Amino acid sequence: MVDRISALDGHYQSGRFGTDGDTGVCLQLIRDLQLQQVAAWPDTIKKTADAAAKAAGADEAPAPGGAINCEHGAILRIEPLKWWLVGADALQIDPELGATLDLSHSRTQIRITGPKSTTLLNRLLPLDLRNANFREGVVASSAMHHVGVTLWRSTAGYELFIPRGFALSLWEVLFESALQFGVEVV
Repeated sequence: MVDRISALDGHYQSGRFGTDGDTGVCLQLIRDLQLQQVAAWPDTIKKTADAAAKAAGADEAPAPGGAINCEHGAILRIEPLKWWLVGADALQIDPELGATLDLSHSRTQIRITGPKSTTLLNRLLPLDLRNANFREGVVASSAMHHVGVTLWRSTAGYELFIPRGFALSLWEVLFESALQFGVEVV
């Protein structure tokens, strides 16, 4: 296996920072991200979706904007013709059905949890993150400080996927903004 170096290495310090008292936000770098994009051709959506779902261990692929935690990872429908496999083994797909692309090195994944995590993200993303609109199993593409990001509400919390080249600057924005709530970096 490749020994990956995170874009945040050397800048990631664990500990408790900010206000005294309770921790409102917890930030966690998810190391060794396995992320594969699966794209279908317009006339092969069903077959490609079935192949992606099978690779993740799901009974079916999610609808656009949806995500499913599965036996072998998770499957996220990030666009009408595209899925992301998170934590699943690489999928080999017939070129007649679609194409795959390993994005593992191109993104940095940060998990955001805690009682003030929604408030923090509402201040940084133009998304309605209220439970009625952005419940567990929802994924959305958005922008944070003019950088395209993907946000997924998993069973563990909010999963933020940031392009590697912008990971450090957006990490600093997240961390500095979280200080007002009390932040723990794990």
